[in-house]
Amino acid sequence: MKIESPVFKNNELIPTKYTCQGEDVNPPLKISAVPQSTKSLALIIDDPDAPVGTWVHWLLWNIPTATAEIKENEVPPEAVEGQTDFGQPGYGGPCPPSGTHRYFFKLYALDTELSLAAGASKKELEAALRGHILEQAELIGLYKKY
Repeated sequence: MKIESPVFKNNELIPTKYTCQGEDVNPPLKISAVPQSTKSLALIIDDPDAPVGTWVHWLLWNIPTATAEIKENEVPPEAVEGQTDFGQPGYGGPCPPSGTHRYFFKLYALDTELSLAAGASKKELEAALRGHILEQAELIGLYKKY
């Protein structure tokens, strides 16, 4: 399974448009080679370099398996969003206080759809994922606030 973006490559800078210094919309993401037995996909975007510990930027689950692309500024139909560390559901772009931070886009192929309420936390999502991950893929973007 693979996750990539047409606007930045793995371990390269995320364009400003997708950060708090730009339009703060989610970047487009391409999904490919999803295992055939997958029932749904989940996405966690977080920043392990935040001074307060890992900062959650976006949580999505029950993404349909036929999803080949998550378009810019769009939530896939039927997908459910969780609570970010910005205090609300939805995408919150990179906005580091200092230095260059890494943003991990973690995609999970699951053997089930999750019965998790909208607005659930990363901890709740990770607990729901346990025992259901068929495969996972990762894309890392970088950003330094100027």
